Amino acid sequence: MTRNESAVSPRNRFRGGAAAPYEDPCLPVAERVEDLLGRMTLEEKAGLMFHDRAAMGPDGQFVDGPEPPLWGRLVRDMVENLAMNHFNLVGDAEPQEIAAWHNRVQEVALSTRLGIPVTLSSDPRHHFTENWATSARARGFAQFPETTGFAAIGDEVTVRQFADLVRREYLAVGIRVALHPQIDLATEPRWSRTSGTFGEDADLTGRLAAACIEGLQGEALGPHSVAAMTKHFPGGGPQKDGEDPHFPHGREQVYPGGMFDLHLAPFRKALEAGTSQMMPYYGMPVDTDMEAVGFGFNKGVITGLLREKLGFDGIVCTDWGLVNDMAFGPARAWGVEQLTPSERALKVVEAGCDQFGGESTPDLLVELVRTGRLSEERIDTSVRRLLREKFVLGLFENPFVDVDAAASTVGTAEAVDAGRTAQSRSVTLLKNTDSLLPLAPGTRVYVEGVDPGTAAAYGIVVATPEEADVAVLRLDTPYEQRTGPLERFFHAGRLAFDADELAPVLDVCARVPSVVDIYLERPAVIPEIADAAAALVGNYGTGDAPLLDVLFGRQAPEGRLPFQLPRSMADVEQQRPDVPGDGTDPVFAFGHGLTY
Repeated sequence: MTRNESAVSPRNRFRGGAAAPYEDPCLPVAERVEDLLGRMTLEEKAGLMFHDRAAMGPDGQFVDGPEPPLWGRLVRDMVENLAMNHFNLVGDAEPQEIAAWHNRVQEVALSTRLGIPVTLSSDPRHHFTENWATSARARGFAQFPETTGFAAIGDEVTVRQFADLVRREYLAVGIRVALHPQIDLATEPRWSRTSGTFGEDADLTGRLAAACIEGLQGEALGPHSVAAMTKHFPGGGPQKDGEDPHFPHGREQVYPGGMFDLHLAPFRKALEAGTSQMMPYYGMPVDTDMEAVGFGFNKGVITGLLREKLGFDGIVCTDWGLVNDMAFGPARAWGVEQLTPSERALKVVEAGCDQFGGESTPDLLVELVRTGRLSEERIDTSVRRLLREKFVLGLFENPFVDVDAAASTVGTAEAVDAGRTAQSRSVTLLKNTDSLLPLAPGTRVYVEGVDPGTAAAYGIVVATPEEADVAVLRLDTPYEQRTGPLERFFHAGRLAFDADELAPVLDVCARVPSVVDIYLERPAVIPEIADAAAALVGNYGTGDAPLLDVLFGRQAPEGRLPFQLPRSMADVEQQRPDVPGDGTDPVFAFGHGLTY
């Protein structure tokens, strides 16, 4: 089914009848908001304040059945029975499939009493990381390095162009809210969310964050924008022991170096750039003058700092799962675990948040109002913000997307080439003994971790190190394998290679001059490899061909480290989690990078 823009009210096509004032695009947005707000029941208002996950299967199966996904309800149930109309699309699919599914969801929404269209959001889906809680792999979409790769390039123009491409591809499939950029500072080397950041430097992060928001939203939020939900206010990087607050053992956020304001600095730049939305993190600040509760519950941070001091009047949406226990773990109600779900919901709203991420229990808000613990006027304040964005984005006029156009708009050859170029540009050359790189065409190469067929287009692939002129080895940053349906996707803990992992790498390096490439998902501890390798490079999400383009001189490396690479785990453990560059005698410093 193909849908195009139409002057006919989409709701009237499904429900019939005369158009209401809120459906008139000629009226001012504020007037339309008040008209619609005045028509809404308390239940409909409450539904607007919940933003849950939605999964699509073949042929849109999670709209109508047969089974709900692991975490909750069917989309149709949430729209028709809970009055919800904000959903976070999880998982990957072909762009044309997403567009068709989106249109089916919109048909359900437009068939409801007021015909309020759905706002569809997404975590990043233009990179390499696949973690259903934080990102989706770039299936059908152009693939670029992780955000740290853009930090390695360090160029605002490149980030703005990338974000504009994301905007166009999101619009084509119906995604109108980006659950990014993530602008936390990566000051704790062990933190599992590092690859989604712009690195450890506050100034660089602020500049690139602003460029990203400008690319997503344009000069002003409007019908051709994707709203940016910038995260994680007021900075989610300084996690105790590098553990992530998705999990109870990572709930504490610490500032032993007194660097709270440094972590806040990029968010000031995001506000200057006009970010439409903000997401606070799960973390619970400890040993500070702030209330020791998760930031989504923290009135001093959300209302006192973000709203009153910094002047933000946009949408604040909590991170996912603060109120109710989930199938895969407890609610992330850090500091308020003893409260009931109803009491937690009240604390979130009183803190100044407008929307509950990853939840589908609007009955909690209805009950709070009915029992007099929460005023409907407070609900109206958040609903106004949420409705305003829907009107400004033009969703009431054009809720559908053109499915056929999505197939030809997303993942074009030009976009794929741009992604490949960015992957190559981000590669960071850390060491190049005797100018081993770039390699000459036809070099005899032994490869591990590289597709031999791809390598054969650059050199002569041989079976053993002894036959080779050069070995090319691709490695991943080490991590501790965690258990659990969610935590297994979060790479945390150790950063150093153990003896069994080092031995084969050092053996090859001893037998033939070797180029070692490491995926710097987090700052790897690599002193032994740095000593043994003839050439050493780091990547932040780079395919074999874009890497080989650099190694064989078709593209010069431009990347500079967005964080320092520590010398030992002992050094990592003594670093203060909120202080950038706090290691002593790093193997490679922040900003290091060679070229040719």
